[in-house]
Amino acid sequence: MGILAASSSTGSGMSSIIIIVLMIAFMYFFMIRPQQKQRKEHQSMVNHLKKGDQVVMISRLHGVIDEINTTDQTVTIDCEGVYLTFDLSAIARVIPSKTQETAETPASESAAASQEPAKEASEAPASQEAAPASESAAADDQKPAQSDSADADK
Repeated sequence: MGILAASSSTGSGMSSIIIIVLMIAFMYFFMIRPQQKQRKEHQSMVNHLKKGDQVVMISRLHGVIDEINTTDQTVTIDCEGVYLTFDLSAIARVIPSKTQETAETPASESAAASQEPAKEASEAPASQEAAPASESAAADDQKPAQSDSADADK
């Protein structure tokens, strides 16, 4: 009996170790790994900054980069004539410039253009069905108006 009790206690100890290992794996894949990926993306964004880029700071302050100091890891932002110095890590995001937007829009416009004919075809019968209903409603509105004018003449 003593042997059976000892083997069952080691089995429960083994299952608790497996649960702890699974919890650590869960934390790694759902907490630590996404944070590392986000940090790498932010570092890449900071490395590609240049003078004249429009940025938004973590304090939601919008401005244009005037100077980047890589030795001190600081950036000077021009906010409508006011020059402020921030840490590079304080940059939340870069606002895309007009030239980047125009380079990206032709591809998105062609995709949107291919979807528009399908939308127009599906919307056309619906608008044609709605037109007779609105015409009959307009005719109903005119009938009481005619009877009111007839009553006024009497």
